[in-house]
Amino acid sequence: MDSNMKREIILDNYSHPTNKTRENTEGYIEVNSNSESCIDNIDLYIKIEDGRIVDIKFDGEACAISTASTSIMIKNMVGKSIDEVTSMIDNFENMLNEREYDDSNLNEAIVFDETYKQGNRKTCVTLPYTGIKKALEQYKNN
Repeated sequence: MDSNMKREIILDNYSHPTNKTRENTEGYIEVNSNSESCIDNIDLYIKIEDGRIVDIKFDGEACAISTASTSIMIKNMVGKSIDEVTSMIDNFENMLNEREYDDSNLNEAIVFDETYKQGNRKTCVTLPYTGIKKALEQYKNN
């Protein structure tokens, strides 16, 4: 995928993010994910039923990269089992850390495949994944 296409996907997900709302979040696990080095501060609302993520919503203030990453993550994870989501997170982190990864389940998240070149952006890209890991931990502990 060329850099122009990557830029278009990021800007589209920033301009029209998936499920950016606080409405109707009763029964959802709520977690916050924020950056210590910038303004990025995202609240995630995750609804898990029978070991499957049935919905994710988010709200907050974040840069284009964090917002786009959150939007893309939501599209990739809704409808997936916890095991599938855990595998996706591991695979995504492998990509960001220049380890072997499988691009077949990344979908639009592949736009972040060169994030390792800008280390300061890694926090932006991983912010929603940090949040989803917190939510999965809460779910497993309850």
